[in-house]
Amino acid sequence: MCELLGMSANVPTDIRFSFAGLARRGGATGPHADGWGIAFYEGRGCRAFHDPEPSARSDLARLLRAYPIASRIVVAHVRRANRGRVSTENTHPFVRELWGRPWTFAHNGQLKGVKRLALGRFRPIGTTDSEHAFCWLLGELDARFSALPASSRLDAALPPLFGRLAELGVFNALLGDGRTLWAHCGKRLSVITRRAPFGRATLLDEDLEVDFAAETGPDDVVSVVATRPLTRDETWRELVPGETLALRDGEIRDLGRGGVVLRR
Repeated sequence: MCELLGMSANVPTDIRFSFAGLARRGGATGPHADGWGIAFYEGRGCRAFHDPEPSARSDLARLLRAYPIASRIVVAHVRRANRGRVSTENTHPFVRELWGRPWTFAHNGQLKGVKRLALGRFRPIGTTDSEHAFCWLLGELDARFSALPASSRLDAALPPLFGRLAELGVFNALLGDGRTLWAHCGKRLSVITRRAPFGRATLLDEDLEVDFAAETGPDDVVSVVATRPLTRDETWRELVPGETLALRDGEIRDLGRGGVVLRR
């Protein structure tokens, strides 16, 4: 299956360290060699990059590892194709406009029969089940809300929609609208929140260490979601299958399963 990476922060934050670990999994330390993509939110805009080449050998990925784009929400994906040929149009994250905002979506897993779900005005460009699921999700939201709703209303609306897609197979997914990053665990997803006092961390997939105390301010809060933990010396939390998170300004709200908040 594919691998996901998402970030939410309360200040614009450089994700190059985490992306370096994810990129190695795209054809070097992992078999996900069928393309990769990453989307950075900047204000109300979104800067997206896609490449059908393996991220571990991609010149574009090397450029982004050297180019410090600071963002408060990031969605990234390395692909192992199962449905849809290896091509730019089939490379996640997918981007669409809804209510005057760019929405981004990345998915890992297979959804049997998803293309039987009727679509509204959003249509796939490629042939993946993932993009069809994204178009269906946006169509459902578009039919339910006539204008951009409060994030809390989306927090209530999205978990049941995610649950409907999860009935079709494995649905690990990241969805962003520039204000919130939603993460749904169908089978495997991990999360970590970093805040003061910041320490050091070392990647699992590359001999690279960072001292977060030297890179952040005392009030910074950064949460990272990944299919598997990216570092060896930090404590990541594994999500429960069916669990949905809403990440805003680096803080996490657990939306539970199907809109029922989990109590811990």
